[in-house]
Amino acid sequence: MREHNACVVGMQWGDEGKGKIIDLLSEEFDLVVRAQGGSNAGHTVVIGDRQFILHLVPSGIIRGADCVIGNGVVIDPDQLLAEIEELREQGVEVAGKLLVSDRAQVVCPYHKALDGAREQAMGDGKLGTTLRGIGPAYADKAYRTGLRIGQLIDPGFVRDFFETQVPLVNKVLQHVYEAEPVDLDELVEWGLRSGSALKTMVGDTVEFLDQAARDGQAILFEGAQGALLDIDFGTYPYCTSSNSTAGGFITGTGLPAAELGRTLGVLKTYTTRVGAGPFPTELDDELGEHIRQQGGEFGATTGRPRRCGWFDAVAARYSARLNGVTELALTKLDVLEGIDPLKICVAYEIDGRETEVFPAQADRLAAAVPVYEEMPGWKEATATGDTFDTLCPQAAAYVNKLTELVNAPAKIVSVGSDRAQTIIG
Repeated sequence: MREHNACVVGMQWGDEGKGKIIDLLSEEFDLVVRAQGGSNAGHTVVIGDRQFILHLVPSGIIRGADCVIGNGVVIDPDQLLAEIEELREQGVEVAGKLLVSDRAQVVCPYHKALDGAREQAMGDGKLGTTLRGIGPAYADKAYRTGLRIGQLIDPGFVRDFFETQVPLVNKVLQHVYEAEPVDLDELVEWGLRSGSALKTMVGDTVEFLDQAARDGQAILFEGAQGALLDIDFGTYPYCTSSNSTAGGFITGTGLPAAELGRTLGVLKTYTTRVGAGPFPTELDDELGEHIRQQGGEFGATTGRPRRCGWFDAVAARYSARLNGVTELALTKLDVLEGIDPLKICVAYEIDGRETEVFPAQADRLAAAVPVYEEMPGWKEATATGDTFDTLCPQAAAYVNKLTELVNAPAKIVSVGSDRAQTIIG
């Protein structure tokens, strides 16, 4: 195992604060690599009075690290180009620092149209997607009818591709969903324009990363979403369309498992979820709203309010096992200031039987009644410095309890949104 490499993975339903953690760690690494997901992910980095919200560009770009978007990512060219321009306006130079995989799939405008039409048609049974076209893009990848970035930058390929695909897409939009069709000429123009704008930053990232590994460069793998949204291991069908567990770093970059290094799992000290799906510890009350407001729990991508609840140790242990987590980063501990007592879900009761096993089926999780343990809260400042011994006693006890339940040590504890408000062990 490459000890100088590391993976950062989310261990809940996303939004755990991975952006801040990756930003903190990236100065120790030569490369930061994104391996899956699309612009449905949102990483927020706060530095003083400046806030950076990233959707496709790896968070390491803020520190000036060389960054790679791997083959497992689905890329919306409009979003990527807009993000690069926003970063440039904020003084972050991307040119020459970002390499985009020629094997990555393209999110085309019709993927968003299909996403929205399907969600609307599902009515009350909708999945609560971000409407960014991510699912349809991954579906086309599986159907082998998708467009790769390496093909998008080839002008001779673009028109032929859309001439083949648009009639099929429009049949679905018009006859299945009774939605408006997409225009072929507009799509061709969009494709040519997008390919031209992206061409200089596209390359063979598999060869690039292989050489970087051979040269002994330190690589940080950046996760998007969270383990409980994984297409195979998450709360299916209320999940994302890619493998958001550590295994996604292998298929999403072309590097072997031996290169992944240690795995740092990121957990909020409570739990949140965006969109539909079961959430056993949800607080649909004034306390849940208090946590939402104190934690700024609104989606970085969509602005949607996040559902908030107590820490779920059953789910966290499951995620730790799936990802082979070796250490933890606990975030937003300061949000819990003033809440007393605190509750931790240590087991579920399903059909009258207590279990510590995270169920495979969403309906079984929806039937779960949390079994709680209580701990005293605190009213004083969570921490007075940047070392573990500056945590107030109750906060320190709470951190110790979480690490005991998840069975991994806490190497990082975040006590505020700013980069400086962090305890690193």
